[in-house]
Amino acid sequence: MINSFYIVLQAQSPVSTAAERYLLVYMLGVLLIVCTLIILFFIVFQKRKNKLLLDKMKQQKIFDEEISRTQTEIQEQTLKNIGWELHDNVGQLLSVASMQLSVLGTQVNSDIKDNIKETTDIVRASLKEVRSLSKSLNNEVILNIGFEKSITNELDRLKRMKFTTAELHVKGNTIAIVNKKHEIIMFRILQEFLSNSVKYSEAKNLKVLLDYENNNLMIQASDDGKGFNVETAEKGSGLLNMKSRAALIKATFNLSSEINKGVTLTINYPLNQ
Repeated sequence: MINSFYIVLQAQSPVSTAAERYLLVYMLGVLLIVCTLIILFFIVFQKRKNKLLLDKMKQQKIFDEEISRTQTEIQEQTLKNIGWELHDNVGQLLSVASMQLSVLGTQVNSDIKDNIKETTDIVRASLKEVRSLSKSLNNEVILNIGFEKSITNELDRLKRMKFTTAELHVKGNTIAIVNKKHEIIMFRILQEFLSNSVKYSEAKNLKVLLDYENNNLMIQASDDGKGFNVETAEKGSGLLNMKSRAALIKATFNLSSEINKGVTLTINYPLNQ
């Protein structure tokens, strides 16, 4: 009887072992499926998270660009209004003053005529400067006379103020800028740079280069002033404004300077916009 029991155990042992193997394979299969599902869920979740982050960054970029665009439009309208005020009001007052001085010059004694004439010349020069400034502030005038002519007028105005030379050089064949708003923005960047040269550089000479390539316009403006250390200099609103304007038109912006070696502004604008 004992022998029969051993025979039964021996007969059942292979079956039991096979069942255990099947059970182990089944459990491993289930575990593999669960792990795969977890990994897939993590991948899908991560992709979804990344997509949401990218969408958020894209929306933030669009929002920032819209804010910059709105600020630029507000600034342009403000500058236009100031230009109108200078031309219509201040210019008119100076014109009247000039005429009255001319009339007065014919009625006074000869010993003070020279003083009257000198004062008249100063008023007329002031009137010319006011009219020139009003044109550079009005974007409609800039668009009407063109990008290069506007730069030349601005340089001529600054040359009369304090600079020995202020010149525009054009390299290559002039290519029209399709987006006229971009033309205004580039002119304002240049205007900001030139204004900083007047206020801080102590320079004697200004130069602006327009280099037209096939699909790119390289604008380089430089002065021969005292310069500054770019790394340690405080980033003021003027520099930030120039950078944000350049980013708005998808142009690369660089400002380089060294002590006693002047300042150079470089803008690369893609013409195929």
